[in-house]
Amino acid sequence: LASSSLRGSRAPPEGPTALPVRGQRSPAPPRVAGRGGSAPAAHRSRDESPLRRAAGSDARLRPPPLIGGGGSGSGGAGSGSAREGWLFKWTNYIKGYQRRWFVLSNGLLSYYRSKAEMRHTCRGTINLATANITVEDSCNFIISNGGAQTYHLKASSEVERQRWVTALELAKAKAVKMLEESGTSVSQTDKTELQNTLRTLSSKVEDLSTCNDLIAKHGTALQRSLSELETLRLPAESTEKIKQVNERATLFRITSNAMINACRDFLMLAQTHSKKWQKSLQHERDQRIRLEETLEQLAKQHNHLERAFRGATVLPASAPGTGGSAKDPCCPAKGDLSDEDDDNEFFDAPEIITMPESMGHKRTGSNISGTSSDISLDEQYKHQVEDTKKEKRTRIPYKPNYSLNLWSIMKNCIGKELSKIPMPVNFNEPLSMLQRLTEDLEYHELLDRAAKCESSLEQLCYVAAFTVSSYSTTVFRTSKPFNPLLGETFELDRLEENGYRSLCEQVSHHPPAAAHHADSKHGWTLRQEIKITSKFRGKYLSIMPLGTIHCVFHSSGNHYTWKKVTTTVHNIIVGKLWIDQSGEIEIVNHKTGDKCNLKFVPYSYFSRDVARKVTGEVTDPTGKVHFVLLGTWDEKMDCYKVTLGAGDNGAEGRQRAHEAEDSRVLLWKRNPLPKYAENMYYFSELALTLNAPESGTAPTDSRRRPDQRLMENGRWDEANAEKQRLEEKQRLSRKRREAEAARATEDGTPYDPYKPLWFERKKDPVTQELAHVYKGGYWESKEKQDWTLCPDIF
Repeated sequence: LASSSLRGSRAPPEGPTALPVRGQRSPAPPRVAGRGGSAPAAHRSRDESPLRRAAGSDARLRPPPLIGGGGSGSGGAGSGSAREGWLFKWTNYIKGYQRRWFVLSNGLLSYYRSKAEMRHTCRGTINLATANITVEDSCNFIISNGGAQTYHLKASSEVERQRWVTALELAKAKAVKMLEESGTSVSQTDKTELQNTLRTLSSKVEDLSTCNDLIAKHGTALQRSLSELETLRLPAESTEKIKQVNERATLFRITSNAMINACRDFLMLAQTHSKKWQKSLQHERDQRIRLEETLEQLAKQHNHLERAFRGATVLPASAPGTGGSAKDPCCPAKGDLSDEDDDNEFFDAPEIITMPESMGHKRTGSNISGTSSDISLDEQYKHQVEDTKKEKRTRIPYKPNYSLNLWSIMKNCIGKELSKIPMPVNFNEPLSMLQRLTEDLEYHELLDRAAKCESSLEQLCYVAAFTVSSYSTTVFRTSKPFNPLLGETFELDRLEENGYRSLCEQVSHHPPAAAHHADSKHGWTLRQEIKITSKFRGKYLSIMPLGTIHCVFHSSGNHYTWKKVTTTVHNIIVGKLWIDQSGEIEIVNHKTGDKCNLKFVPYSYFSRDVARKVTGEVTDPTGKVHFVLLGTWDEKMDCYKVTLGAGDNGAEGRQRAHEAEDSRVLLWKRNPLPKYAENMYYFSELALTLNAPESGTAPTDSRRRPDQRLMENGRWDEANAEKQRLEEKQRLSRKRREAEAARATEDGTPYDPYKPLWFERKKDPVTQELAHVYKGGYWESKEKQDWTLCPDIF
């Protein structure tokens, strides 16, 4: 996907057809006092059903009040919404704040120009399950889903604002819970469980039929007994009471008959449709199995066609940087002939290169465990800390060859957000997403060189090369990192060796978001907040990072921003997994106006171009091209200076620059992988050191995560059990926060939602985006070894 442009500062137009425009961001509304006014009271609708009329004034039959009931913001009793009322919404600099009718219902916040408009036109809706709620001051608050939608809202008073925020936080928690529950695959309920459920329902229907017969039998007997009493000679007083009892019995008989008729109708309907439901369920199950088989067969045929096409294609002599080789398991090279049987080439049977025992890590006993199970994980950690104090490690335990069918899990995830679906560690690598973010600093020396550049245009070339270099670590990495727990951190202190230190923290769980901050004594600062969204499309998996990356150079004050491109994992069903990067990146220098547009060319079997190609142009504020960039994201990036002669137009000049080898400058070249990297998850030299135990780190550091440590040591069964324990612990913590929010709502007291420990959410003055920035204190706490504020997450 193309990265968002930074042009434009006005908020998107308001209306029923208004869509988020790429590059446009809603500006922060100015502080305008007295524009809001007091919102009118919301009218409550009355339920005039016969049941309510019959109930009269019985308070016990009245429905309970809704969230935030009372006041101008409460929802009507019959509206079915959690909350509704007037709020002031920022529109643009001309109109400022405008009064809008907001409705909070089922985890969605919608707004209208008026209450009457609810019947026909909705002006906008935001899903709270993936939204962030931020309080600005006494009356203002912001709701944003991280990019496309941002609502700047103002309440009539501080009390009213707090009611809305509390209701929104509670609705968000419930929406997240519902989202997680809906994410649970239906396939986990097997056929036996469904049959048991149907048998139970049939048994209950039979019980209901029996009760129906008993009520009819006893009702008739009661009526007969009362009729016999009336025929007896009794005192007048007793006769009156018997008449009253008889009247009540008649009412009971009428009511019972109505219920019996309703039960009879239900029983007939249930018995009629029971078999039909069973047949429909079986039909749907058979249809799903056939679709899965068809999809798998189509994927195999598609793979055969791709190989046949590559086999029939004849390429000229290989160009520098051409990707794909016999040892490259990711992107298939053109002209790569293979006699392998693709029908048997599944992810559940990965290739393992056999090494001599002396080169690998010997395992004793079961190959699941690389260390003695008698030794506790904490003791192992301390022992490994002592071993890594002297030098950086260059090897980790080899990846075991455990078979697990990826398709058996992924077939239930088509179209879903994978971050919400629990996956076994068999598909992971022993690093967390925070550590993968830190890997962006693999080629930090590019920023060191950029800091020394006197020309901002030359500096932009090195920044562009650094941007491309961050993808070189992904070329062989087909396993997914661990999803960080909320509050998890990762530090990398290379101040002495390389002049920089870095800190990451998981700042949000829904949506999952991580904040990263790195400082260098060579004169630059890098920060980013990334939200990873992923969708499985059947044959491939799309990974879309959302968020802006900032790089600031201290001496010049140049401030650069850019966004990441889309990563695609191919051949999920059949064939070797391989990764491709596609999309465009626009790097902007907000001080000078210089720009660099990078294009990541997607791989195509029908193109004779170099695989994994990246092209780019560096322009000044007038649009004049000064440098042309050319290379591949997995190998290198070259820079060519554009020198235009008299009468040369831009295209000819750039072509001449390409042909002028004397103007070529090698900006970046990928470092070779360590020896036997194919047995160590294709980790780079930096990646091999990231999970090495270090003393003095925070108790929330990823290195201390037990399931990740067990997986690295080859104890995958134990790692899966530990992963479930950690996820359940995080789930209980979330439920506890939801309960506290619910109590606060009932008591009418303010509730502070979860806040990160080392980062705080602020509005960026350059991009006008809300993002988490480092607020300081981590390295000071590490120096004092004071971790009292850290939560217990492991």
